[in-house]
Amino acid sequence: MNQKEIAQDFFNQATLRFTTAQKVLEKDAFAYSIRQAQEAVELALKSALMLVGIDFPKWHDIGEFLVHAREKFPEEFKKNVTTLASISEKLNALREPAMYGDETQKIGPSSLFKQSDAEEVLTDTKFTLQCVSLLFKAFENSRKKEM
Repeated sequence: MNQKEIAQDFFNQATLRFTTAQKVLEKDAFAYSIRQAQEAVELALKSALMLVGIDFPKWHDIGEFLVHAREKFPEEFKKNVTTLASISEKLNALREPAMYGDETQKIGPSSLFKQSDAEEVLTDTKFTLQCVSLLFKAFENSRKKEM
């Protein structure tokens, strides 16, 4: 597989996790929905980095890394980098509580989150996926112009 194909595979995995996050929200599994959404955002943003030839770091919150790489992206994506970095940071902070709960207070993950929390996260995730999808389209359009 070449870099573009791997990036597309990452994005496909992100989309699948977003679909899962939406479906489990309907079952009131708010923590699990948030966890899947976090993974979707992480994979989508890593696919964006990969698409423009940047080897991404092997940690979960890549928001700061994305900001430092801003100039590698087309103008349309660049405009959203700060927002995308904030989403990455926010969801990374929810990652462990959505998986393990709050062990110090002895609260499980299912008791930590409400429907409104999951809905907000899904809105952010949808925005992220839309931005990265447009990046893939811009990448394809620039390739066609080169030919």
